[in-house]
Amino acid sequence: MPHDDRELWRVGDVGCWMISCCSGAELQLRRGETIELRELYPTKSDLYDRAAMLRREHEASLRAALH
Repeated sequence: MPHDDRELWRVGDVGCWMISCCSGAELQLRRGETIELRELYPTKSDLYDRAAMLRREHEASLRAALH
């Protein structure tokens, strides 16, 4: 079965990706072509919750870096 790769959000040069297949979903944080974080989740809803939390963290750190 083919994988479904989808970018969920991008903050600065960091992108959050969902890689899903029949056995669950993988969350990846990528900076360019480098995968900086990889986490596995049994359901997409769990992955979406974690992705939202990571987005808030990255937005806050980007705002802090600009001030």
